[in-house]
Amino acid sequence: MNEEENVVVLTDEEGIDHEFELLQIMEFEETQYAILLPLEEEEGEEDEAIILKIGRDENGEEILYDIEDDDEWEMVARAWQEGIDNSNGEAKF
Repeated sequence: MNEEENVVVLTDEEGIDHEFELLQIMEFEETQYAILLPLEEEEGEEDEAIILKIGRDENGEEILYDIEDDDEWEMVARAWQEGIDNSNGEAKF
């Protein structure tokens, strides 16, 4: 797999594209989530992975969207972190 296959481009509310590296697709409680790392470095900010839920739009196309429920986000983040901790730095699910 080449590096470009792991790049996801997301467009923000202002119409600006941002590139992310797809670190992992994980399944948690029968739902899939994408773990993404920004490729662009923001000045003064640490690189921090983001977690987006994978779903389907009305046309059946795969889409990524924010996790709106704080409890759900916390459970997924904790499961991902535990996967990393239990595999010496590489997430495995």
